[in-house]
Amino acid sequence: MGYIEKIQSMLQNGEISCIELTEKYLKAIEEANGELNAYVTVTPEVALEQAKQVDEKIKRGEKLLPLEGVPMTLKDNISTNGIETTCCSKILKGYKPIYDAKVWEILKKNNAILLGKTNMDEFAMGSSCETSCFGGATNPFNTDHVAGGSSGGVASAVGGDIAAFGLGSDTGGSIRQPASFCGIVGLKPTYGAVSRYGLVAYASSLDQIGPITKTVEDASLVYDVISEYDENDSTCEGRQGEPTYDTLNNDIKGMKIGIAREYLEGVREDVKEAVLEAAKKYEEMGAEIVYFDLPALKFALPVYYILACAEASSNLGRYDGIRYGYKTEHYEGIHDMICKTRSEGFGEEVKRRILLGTYVLSAGYYDAYYKKAQNLRGTIIKAFDDAFKNVDVILAPTVPMTAFKSGEATSDPVETYLTDICTVPINIAGLPSVSVPCGFNKKGMPIGMQIIGDKFKEGKILNVAYKYEQACPENFKDTKWGVKLWNMN
Repeated sequence: MGYIEKIQSMLQNGEISCIELTEKYLKAIEEANGELNAYVTVTPEVALEQAKQVDEKIKRGEKLLPLEGVPMTLKDNISTNGIETTCCSKILKGYKPIYDAKVWEILKKNNAILLGKTNMDEFAMGSSCETSCFGGATNPFNTDHVAGGSSGGVASAVGGDIAAFGLGSDTGGSIRQPASFCGIVGLKPTYGAVSRYGLVAYASSLDQIGPITKTVEDASLVYDVISEYDENDSTCEGRQGEPTYDTLNNDIKGMKIGIAREYLEGVREDVKEAVLEAAKKYEEMGAEIVYFDLPALKFALPVYYILACAEASSNLGRYDGIRYGYKTEHYEGIHDMICKTRSEGFGEEVKRRILLGTYVLSAGYYDAYYKKAQNLRGTIIKAFDDAFKNVDVILAPTVPMTAFKSGEATSDPVETYLTDICTVPINIAGLPSVSVPCGFNKKGMPIGMQIIGDKFKEGKILNVAYKYEQACPENFKDTKWGVKLWNMN
């Protein structure tokens, strides 16, 4: 039984009231957040009001909806009506949206309990959570290390048991990388499976909202709820096929699990060993491991940073100090005001990516960089299409290393771009991928692997992940923080 089902069972059976449960989580946030820095906004009034409604429903003898009564969190780039949504940037401090993101609208209808908004790299640009104007979230396994990025706050909160689950966004690995660093599960759905309406855009052709959870079962439950068709998002198709939860325990005997040799290049030895050990475990379950070549992977990182920065340059043009958000105090004329507002309001990493994006879109460089990157994107998509003609899923490391120490990313930001090398191909191709824990290094820091599927095959990759989770429960460990469901007294 996953955490979500356990919580709902306890609520339904009267072992604890939803208000009591919510208060325990709020108290745990108060005690742990000083060190974890996972939350940037806590919403006790909202959470307790929702909990009250759940308790009243239970008293009436009504069955709980999926996710009802479960304390959770949202990354701070998911719009929440009347609740500050800053993207952890100075330029949006004090901004309160006037509408809800589609995913939050769905969760509200299901009476999920919003504990607050969580930390992130500024405008989701970073791999450590340290570009946040609030300072970075830390790793619940060792607070001297980063939680990962850009959804570091969600991963820190879920890994530290100060939220039962959370929603993050993944543009180039921003759900899977922090999930790997924090020893939990992160699902990046197929592009278009979950609505992006109300997600503050970084790179619109790459962004995707998905769940970060303690278990694969929980990820499946959350995905099934949030993957609704949305007419407000022209790219949204919703979940295709039956709920993934119904197929979690399917037999994987005879399934072909592919390992692209290129995915193992440049990966630290302890990470490679853990992934290959997982492959052996799958062989013991009756799956066939198929090694193959995927040379197009070498293009993925440069293609990603050209396209992502180009789209960021366009998307972030709206932050000018005129309509909302931060505005410089001293200026002479409109052009000076916009220039100073953006210079003062954006952090260094965001400015770096805006400048890169503007450069590759400029006259004389568009064909040399942006157009070439788009063509290579097509090559990468075709390479994955061809691969899935021969294998059912692909197994790969999530990140080439384990969580690095705080401060290492900011000392050499370009070096940290390499942490995305295993994750960005999936966003370029619009594929689903789930990261699950597959071991620990000698210092006790988690190692993650990702299971990649063809488009809208979330059910297949979650089933493969679930089988591993059941076979290797020792890789799914709790930390010292937060609420422990087995000891609620």
